[in-house]
Amino acid sequence: MTPSPTKTAFVTGGSRGIGAAIVKRLVQDGAAVAFTYVSSALKAEALVDELTQQGGRVLAIQADSADAAALTAAIEQAAAAFGHLDILVNSAGIANNKAVEDHTLAEFRQIMAVHVEAPFVATQAVLPHMAAGGRIITIGSNFAERVPAANTTLYATSKAALLGFTKGLARDLGPRRITVNLIQPGPIDTDMNPADGPFSDWIRNQMAIPEFGQGADIASLVAWVAGPESRFMTGAILTIDGGMNT
Repeated sequence: MTPSPTKTAFVTGGSRGIGAAIVKRLVQDGAAVAFTYVSSALKAEALVDELTQQGGRVLAIQADSADAAALTAAIEQAAAAFGHLDILVNSAGIANNKAVEDHTLAEFRQIMAVHVEAPFVATQAVLPHMAAGGRIITIGSNFAERVPAANTTLYATSKAALLGFTKGLARDLGPRRITVNLIQPGPIDTDMNPADGPFSDWIRNQMAIPEFGQGADIASLVAWVAGPESRFMTGAILTIDGGMNT
C-alpha cells in the first residue's frame, strides 16, 4: 500500500494560546505545520523544539498578520518548504477593549487588519498552493453574534465581518472542492483572557457551563474540520463557547 502523503498546514498566530494548541494538535495528527508569530520568539522556538523532539515537522516564521506583504511571504516560504498547503488556519488575534469614543482610527485599522484583512490576504496567497480537498478555517469569536459586555465594539465588529467572509468564500471555492468554515470560541483560558482574570467570575456567570474552555477544546474542533469527515461541510459557523451565547 502506498502511504498517504503528509498533510500540510499554515497557522497564523501559532506561538501561544489557541494558535499553539492548534499547531500541536495538527502535528499530533500527522501534519507538517508552519506557523507565524510576531514577538513571541522564545515561545515559538520552544514550541518548535517540543514538537520536533516528538518527531513532528514544524516551521516557525516571524510575520505580523497586519503586514500583508510579510504574511504573503510567510505563506510562500511555507509552500516552498512543504511543496503544497492543504490547510489554512487564520488564528491570529488581538484585543483592545475600551469605550468606542476612546479608540483612534489607527486602532480601528489595526484590529481590522489582523482579524479581517489578514484572512483575506492569507486566502489569496494560499490558493495557488491548495488543491481540491483543501480546508480554510478561521478562528472568530462568539462576540460576532452576541455582545454581553461594553467596550468591545471594535472586537465584535471585526469578528462579525468573518461571518460574511466565510459564507461568501465558501460559495467561491465550493466548485474547487475547498471548504471554508468559521469556528467561534467563547471564553478560553489563555494569557489574553485568563480563567483567573479580573472579569473571570462575571464571564462564568454568563455561561451555561460555568468554566473556561481550554485551547485543546478549540484545537479538537479544528482537527475535525480539517479532516476527511468534514468534507461535506462548508460555510458553517461553529460556536464553541460553553453555552455563553445560549
